[in-house]
Amino acid sequence: MDANKFNQIFEQCIKDYHIKDDVNQQFINKYAGFEGLLYEKCWIDSVQWHLEDIIRKPDIEPVEALKIKRRIDELNQKRTDLVEKIDDYLYEKFKDIEPKPDARLNTETPGWAIDRLSILNLKIYHWAEEANRLDASEEHRQKAKEKLNILLQQREDLTLAINQLFKELSEGRAIARTYKQMKMYNDPELNPVLRKYKSKLDSKK
Repeated sequence: MDANKFNQIFEQCIKDYHIKDDVNQQFINKYAGFEGLLYEKCWIDSVQWHLEDIIRKPDIEPVEALKIKRRIDELNQKRTDLVEKIDDYLYEKFKDIEPKPDARLNTETPGWAIDRLSILNLKIYHWAEEANRLDASEEHRQKAKEKLNILLQQREDLTLAINQLFKELSEGRAIARTYKQMKMYNDPELNPVLRKYKSKLDSKK
């Protein structure tokens, strides 16, 4: 496990997405297994990033905005599901290592740290674009470069932190746990608004 490799996969995914730069393009996974989960996760992040741009068009029609908002919600659920699959994979990898008596718990699971790493790579890609925009002012490019440098440092730090966590897990100095998000709003049995709506439909049958 090496988070530097994760960055390579994320960079490749973002590059692949921007060949067509189309939120409706076909998704083709270039990787398999655990690496395939990372690639798909970053692809979802890339699509969602651009949908967030589109939905902010000042003249967007309300119906179209609602469709995009629903799509963003669906992608958020898929993103959460993929993070949990990543965590499940890592839990299986480390679960048989006996934790030491003073082993620590991390404030977040490895999957959610990897989620932040994916999004950091997206931010780096787009701030690099801004830093090199020929149609932007020198002041704009300079400010973008400053933000880009901060993001690059953040990626370096987060990559190191994830690798340190993997090392601690492999040595029993950290405890392997996996948590579920327990989201309720997409489930018609748990979301009270959806439950009432479903009940009304059932009563009309």
